[in-house]
Amino acid sequence: MAESGFVDYVKIYCRSGKGGQGCVHFYRSKRSPKGGPDGGDGGRGGDVYLRGDRNYWTLLHLRYNRHIFAGNGKSGGENNRTGADGEDIYIDVPLGTACYDADTGDYITEVREHGEEIRILKGGRGGQGNTRFATSTNQAPRFAQPGEAREEREVILQLKLLADVGLVGFPNAGKSTLLSAITTSKPKVANYPFTTLVPNLGIVKYRDGRSFVMADIPGIIEGAAEGKGLGLRFLRHIERNAALLFLIPSNADNIAEEYEILLGELEKYNPSLLEKNRVLGISKSDLVDEDLEEMIRETLPEGVPVCFFSSVTGQGVAELKDLIWKSITVNNFEAVSPLVEQNLNRTLQGVELDESEDDAEESSDTDEESAETDAGGRMHDEDPY
Repeated sequence: MAESGFVDYVKIYCRSGKGGQGCVHFYRSKRSPKGGPDGGDGGRGGDVYLRGDRNYWTLLHLRYNRHIFAGNGKSGGENNRTGADGEDIYIDVPLGTACYDADTGDYITEVREHGEEIRILKGGRGGQGNTRFATSTNQAPRFAQPGEAREEREVILQLKLLADVGLVGFPNAGKSTLLSAITTSKPKVANYPFTTLVPNLGIVKYRDGRSFVMADIPGIIEGAAEGKGLGLRFLRHIERNAALLFLIPSNADNIAEEYEILLGELEKYNPSLLEKNRVLGISKSDLVDEDLEEMIRETLPEGVPVCFFSSVTGQGVAELKDLIWKSITVNNFEAVSPLVEQNLNRTLQGVELDESEDDAEESSDTDEESAETDAGGRMHDEDPY
């Protein structure tokens, strides 16, 4: 969804820095013509980190910067001088970003807090200079260690918005209308399916200065797990929510049946979502009278808190807030609900991902290799690590 500026998926190629090679050098002076070895160690290669930044809301800044390279360590020098360490690279991401291995789909980590730094690639260690190999029986070693090799991998970053309650429902169920009525968020509201194309967040003010965050995602349709509609693509944004609010309009043909369809689509996407606290909201209740409301209540599923409300008239909205607050605080409320760790292949089942067709070619290391010839001497062929 690059057109709207909302990017919640990006694949990038990351590479840490290789370690600098150790130096082979011997001290020479007028007073000490055979002063012995004084080759220094190479510097370590740079690491690659993910860093949480609350000022980012999407991954748009990484969409066209998909090759992240850390700096290489410099070679050691004479007089036991250690080479400079390679520059570390920090990838700033929004809070709620999960990281996966692009080749295997394995879950790696996630970023939850502002300023949190998580290393995803480690730079190579610097090689030891010939000074470290001097012994009583080998006082003039003419070799040193090469630097340790770099690490590289392709990773997939997925943004999963931080919210306390997520709205789940069919298109035109009144999710965006509710969000606009009880928050300062102004999502697009219109009378046609899939008005909401990207997730929206809003802060709901509650009693005594308390508040919680609500997430509105595009509507789900039957068969979403097979790739129909838009909702499945954005269901990742409710994976960490403490509670789910199911919205079904009062004029629906069969409220209980629609509720079961929504549950079924969530289960196909990620069965762990069914373990979250749930609230059933019957929207557009201004269209029914008390007698019809009582008849509808008799057909609703048992064991789920139910609230009839109208976003237009404000009827039942306060009661709905009470139910939501109770559902997100019943199990020791946390500011950030933990994410269920799962591999990417199950998360993205049936979803067509948004990737650029043309990726830039990986840069050549020829110039880097030729530049590191100042250490001199003879190096071991085998990897000492």
